[in-house]
Amino acid sequence: MLTTFFVFCLVLGALVGLLAGLLGIGGGLVIVPALVYLLPIAGVEPALVMPVALATSLATIVLTSISAVRAHHKNRNIPWELARQIMLVVAVGALLGAFIADTLSGQTLTYIFATAVSLLAVYMLASIRKPTSRAMPSAFVFQVSGLVTGVMASLMGIAGGAILIPLLSYFGVQMRQSIGVATACGLVVALFGSLGYIITGLEQSALPTWSLGYIYLPALLGISLTSSLFARYGVKLSAKLPVRTLKKGFAVFLILVAIRMAI
Repeated sequence: MLTTFFVFCLVLGALVGLLAGLLGIGGGLVIVPALVYLLPIAGVEPALVMPVALATSLATIVLTSISAVRAHHKNRNIPWELARQIMLVVAVGALLGAFIADTLSGQTLTYIFATAVSLLAVYMLASIRKPTSRAMPSAFVFQVSGLVTGVMASLMGIAGGAILIPLLSYFGVQMRQSIGVATACGLVVALFGSLGYIITGLEQSALPTWSLGYIYLPALLGISLTSSLFARYGVKLSAKLPVRTLKKGFAVFLILVAIRMAI
């Protein structure tokens, strides 16, 4: 069973990498619902499937986003003065989100994920085509936004770019810099969110072997091995395929997945 599960995770990692390179979407949006269906194969109890999926998703993001942050820093895409304003509160939010998740039932976490993914997918379908420049909010409002982003990203098992990039773009930050800040903050979310899920999961005696807290290591290894490799192929395909149309199709797919998870 474990071998079969590991092979599925290798395939999942390839799909995640391909979609990330092709559509620029975060892996957590794919990893979490996929693991919800795959983890029972590995013997994870139904009540623990959702937190394990969220924790493992965040752990994969830690590994994949390190190189992305380095690349964005090298290309001067990260305005660190802006990023530093919210990195601390994002970290606190991510850690807090993991502890909140530990108090919620798997069904409640599923509903939160499904609802949030549906909203993000609707935004993807009706994305703003013409950027509008607005003044940045006060430091307090900006940091509260970062805190909420950290909590929600941790509860969803994502890096938070799907929340931060539209927010920063709304306030007139250039798209390239918005992506850079979101990538840096995404690493912080994944790191502290994973830490929170490790701490809260240590008290769970029903977790399967090869678990580090709520993180399931075979899934982490399988997804990570292939996701980075296939991301480069996704980038190459993005130059040949109608990405805007594919994004809309993927958004519809996300909504259907969210509905299926909710029911």
